[in-house]
Amino acid sequence: MSAKRIITVFGATGNQGGSVVKHFLNDSKLSSAWAVRGVTRDAFKESAKKLASQGVEVVAADLNDKSSVLKAIAGSDTVFAVTNYWEKLDMQLEEQQGRNIADAAKEAGVKHLIWSSLLDIAKLTNGKLARLYHFDSKAHVEEYIRGLGIPASFFMPGFYMSNVPGGMMSKRGENWVFSLPIAATSPIPLYDTNDTGKYVKAIVENKEALLGKRFLGASEYLTAQGVVDTFKTVFPEAGKTAAYYETAKDDFYGFMKGTGMPDFAVDEMYENMVLMQDFGYFGGASLDETHSFVKEPLTTWAEFIKNSPAFAGLK
Repeated sequence: MSAKRIITVFGATGNQGGSVVKHFLNDSKLSSAWAVRGVTRDAFKESAKKLASQGVEVVAADLNDKSSVLKAIAGSDTVFAVTNYWEKLDMQLEEQQGRNIADAAKEAGVKHLIWSSLLDIAKLTNGKLARLYHFDSKAHVEEYIRGLGIPASFFMPGFYMSNVPGGMMSKRGENWVFSLPIAATSPIPLYDTNDTGKYVKAIVENKEALLGKRFLGASEYLTAQGVVDTFKTVFPEAGKTAAYYETAKDDFYGFMKGTGMPDFAVDEMYENMVLMQDFGYFGGASLDETHSFVKEPLTTWAEFIKNSPAFAGLK
């Protein structure tokens, strides 16, 4: 029997990477063909130990040190790479980490790099939205990867469903209210991070068709009002008085600054919302092509909220 190919997953204990690891372990077809190596900063933390107990080869790496990254991916057929801008709120740092992964992948002869990317919003909007650093940093790394000429595909995660329950949609008095500083008609590409493994499976299984391509990670577009309408349908009792509220820009800024978020990050969060209203999170791109490759059912917003702890017990 031929040896299993290695897929190395960065952020193995996080949302996106964790889903990829879980999927490759639990899917019988994938687990028979692939060995999973999980990369984390601390191989001795409990979440990493848990992965090791499930059969993952857990390795530690520092994304700021290319030699450390190279060691972690040596011998890999495929690499799934994701970085976390929000940890340090540092665009240049995230770009350097991404370049370190790309350079290491080239040096190691990786046959397929799957980079968790986003669009270059400054370019998309002709500079009108120039402060979406966590988008543009990943886009710059994507451009760098393309320039290296290594075999790569680009996974584009949508708007995290997990951001909504209990946060952007919360109870005010007796009423559930979803509030954003954009129009109710703004389309939101909803993405459950637990589905990441389904998308990556599709990318791996359709490698030749998807080399050099972007693969959009969202199960559906719903308008902001549609998010509320679905809540009303799933929870007819709690949803009787549920509503969408378009927050004034000043109120949004006041609330976000009150959380201790630095001013530049509040600007970034605001532009993230305006992007969906004025240009489209994915620049208006359809999800149809992605969905044609993904063979497993993706989680809808209706399904997601039924299992959300913030909405537990609602009828």
